[in-house]
Amino acid sequence: MAKLKVAILGSGNIGTDLMYKIERSDYLTMGVMVGIDPASEGIQRAKDHGYPTITNGIDGLVTCPELFDIVFDATTAKAHAMHSEKVLALGKKMVDLTPAAIGPFVVPCANLEKYATIDNVNMVTCGGQATIPIVHAINQVANVEYAEIVATVASKSAGPGTRANIDEFTRTTAKAIEEVGGANKGKAILILNPAEPPIMMRDTVHVLVNEGNKDQEIIEAIEEIVRAVQQYVPGYRMTSAPIFDGKQVTVFLEVEGAGDFFPTYSGNLDIMTAAALQVGNEIAKQLQETVKSN
Repeated sequence: MAKLKVAILGSGNIGTDLMYKIERSDYLTMGVMVGIDPASEGIQRAKDHGYPTITNGIDGLVTCPELFDIVFDATTAKAHAMHSEKVLALGKKMVDLTPAAIGPFVVPCANLEKYATIDNVNMVTCGGQATIPIVHAINQVANVEYAEIVATVASKSAGPGTRANIDEFTRTTAKAIEEVGGANKGKAILILNPAEPPIMMRDTVHVLVNEGNKDQEIIEAIEEIVRAVQQYVPGYRMTSAPIFDGKQVTVFLEVEGAGDFFPTYSGNLDIMTAAALQVGNEIAKQLQETVKSN
């Protein structure tokens, strides 16, 4: 069946990297790149690749519904509410890469099948995509009482959108740690590291479980979920074996980007676009199955 057409709303770094990933998709194809700055690099690159572009934002996009089936919103949490209302009114699907969290949280390896048919799904945050799989895996074995994640990213990989959304990052990630990860209580911390040369994304996950003596089961669950994430984020890995201290489990992670548009140290940005592509592919597959069954 024909691939579904994608509109990328936001021609910044995230939107541009996502464009390159969509070009490799078996289920999606670029329909249009949308921005508000005609001189932005994302708009120029989209033009160079032969794609239609719109430079007056959501207002221009909604006048061209024939160009898209799914919208990936890579703008800001503040703008997403308006974007969602206008896109859903057209009967289109939306994948939200901002921390707005209007739709349900989706972490592909944890709950994608549950929400692939929902009109608007939220990709949580980069820290959430990297760490929630670990919390989710541990919670399948031993109930997680508390989970705290620390996401450390290179300052150079945190653009204006990321910096404007830091408060939303902590709130959204903490909430998703509970709702998707299964923790009774979640907390999230984001650190922007100005080191030169820039460091790769590193994440620390601290989990307190209610049950002891399950170390081996927890290790196996973590290793399995890491392999699952690596199916769509090959640079995702543990940097050491999990550390156990009574009922506390600590996991250290690193995320190396694929280098499509971002430098490889920008794993925080790459994991968002890779996870969003995984969600978009599944939405497309579900829609195609619906068409076939009808």
